[in-house]
Amino acid sequence: MKRLIQFCVAMLISFLPGIFGVFFTPHGDSDIWYMALNKSNLTPPGVVFGAAWTILYALLGFALYLVIKSARGKSEKMMAYVLFVAQMLLNAGWSYLFFGLHMTGLALVVLLGLFIISIWMARVFNGIDRKAMLLVIPYLLWMMFAFYLNAYITLMN
Repeated sequence: MKRLIQFCVAMLISFLPGIFGVFFTPHGDSDIWYMALNKSNLTPPGVVFGAAWTILYALLGFALYLVIKSARGKSEKMMAYVLFVAQMLLNAGWSYLFFGLHMTGLALVVLLGLFIISIWMARVFNGIDRKAMLLVIPYLLWMMFAFYLNAYITLMN
């Protein structure tokens, strides 16, 4: 029962930025600002973003769960927890800056910081549980793509 609770808490924590971001993310044709932007030809349809983020948050949640259930001591895992929370806050902040405030340039800077923190987090996860680190890799790859899309919008608008 303890492991199930830990798993559920890890998943809930990992989905918090997505839940926060829903308040700012455009849905279909509902966001005139986003629809009017010059976007890359590589920009996927909105449904792809929703599916990708659902998968990524689930992978992050499972990675966090692996860290939580690791036999390592609390002091060894503290940095992993701090970095996880930091990247979750930056993730949520990006949604607010980009979609809420339309500050695409500042959102790009936050995304770069998010990428750096996430690499650091992956390295710390690797020292605790290699599988946890491997689960972060798709997130890092998606962030590189998101960086390209954000940079394109910033430069072309």
